Amino acid sequence: MSTRRDQLAAGLASVGRRIEAAAQAAGRSPTSITLVVVTKTFPAADVQLLAELGVTDVGENRHPEARDKAAAVAAPLTWHFVGGLQTNKARAVAGYADLVHSVDRERLVDALADGASRAGRHLDCLVQVSLDPPGAADSRSGAKVDEVPALTDQIAAAEALRLRGVMAVAPLAADPARAYARLAEVAASVQAAHPTALAVSAGMSGDLEAAVAVGATHVRIGRAILGERPPNR
Repeated sequence: MSTRRDQLAAGLASVGRRIEAAAQAAGRSPTSITLVVVTKTFPAADVQLLAELGVTDVGENRHPEARDKAAAVAAPLTWHFVGGLQTNKARAVAGYADLVHSVDRERLVDALADGASRAGRHLDCLVQVSLDPPGAADSRSGAKVDEVPALTDQIAAAEALRLRGVMAVAPLAADPARAYARLAEVAASVQAAHPTALAVSAGMSGDLEAAVAVGATHVRIGRAILGERPPNR
């Protein structure tokens, strides 16, 4: 009977093969892609096992679950906050997260900057871009494309924040390849104005190949490594 460590190791190996194949198909090095293992609803014990298996980057969607895991796991991990973030929780998140992927409005930038400043640290940020078509019924979070330049400028100007790039989630029931190609266009425009903002966070368990094909530097994988989320969480 396999142990939880065996299950996680198998998931990591499978995803690693997918990333390597996708990178090869795109003419890229697999080392140019950071795997962020998203551990939402899974216990800190799983995070500890992942760290022992070589994982360096962990993603969380919710505060205070993210805060509690970051405090509980004794491993030198990079903590990514990848979920939608309420403004009233942003100051707390800025105290422990290393990279926030989901910055999508001006008030959130202000709150994160204040929280990072109070904590005496610098916080890396990505602007979350909405790729939903106009009038979509089931819309994802994110700033509209025409709002992105102002947000990136605001982050870049904040003393306690560092603009690192953009993030997006493919729209529901849409072709992820087309969506991520649009994100690549937005990322290029951001990089033209801010040359060090090179990160492109895109791709999850079901569509990482489409994201890698257009230049994603970070893929956010949960289910394909950890399995289905525990019920009633």
